[in-house]
Amino acid sequence: MIIVFVIMAFLSGSLMFSYWLGIIVNKDIRDVGDGNPGAFNLWLAAGYKLGILGVFLDFMKGYLPLALLLERSLISEMELVPIGLASILGHAFSPFMRLKGGIGIAVSFGVWSAATKFKVSFAYAVILAIILVIIKILDKEAPIFTESDGVIGGIMAVLGMYILGIYMFFKDFPNNLLALWLGNSIILTYKNKRKLHTFIKSFSGSTDEQNNTIIKV
Repeated sequence: MIIVFVIMAFLSGSLMFSYWLGIIVNKDIRDVGDGNPGAFNLWLAAGYKLGILGVFLDFMKGYLPLALLLERSLISEMELVPIGLASILGHAFSPFMRLKGGIGIAVSFGVWSAATKFKVSFAYAVILAIILVIIKILDKEAPIFTESDGVIGGIMAVLGMYILGIYMFFKDFPNNLLALWLGNSIILTYKNKRKLHTFIKSFSGSTDEQNNTIIKV
């Protein structure tokens, strides 16, 4: 049955609600922001109301399959790992988008909320909020990217997930959840590899300019 559950979770994750909501209002959300067919670009293209709906639907497609299976004791603690990752992979590599899906932040929140009864997802939200404040302060001092290009969101998602792993390790979370974290981290890193490269390149360029100014002075 585990194979059936994994397939179901993948199909659930592959439902690109945000993209379809954009199509309904004649907006191709791939043409705005970073081109990601996710809820953030739906927000940019069609407003906050549809954006919030997109976030909710993306969250639920990760939450519902795993929550129902756990509630009915249909899967073991280790089996939740491939099922949770299947939902995230479905969103990231949706067959409805020719395998060019979204980043997977909202669906990841859904999976973690189901797997840990909101404990880890809450911790992740707090971490992201702290990172956002720090980024805002640093970017105000020396702007190197804009919100519209999606770099901020990508950096936050990946860095926040890494920090979350450290938190989970020192809080002695069970191995199955650490395995889920590892898989989630790999997916987020891969989906944001271009943004990470852009950030590192921009940061390096900014540092070089500062060094050149110091040398000239």
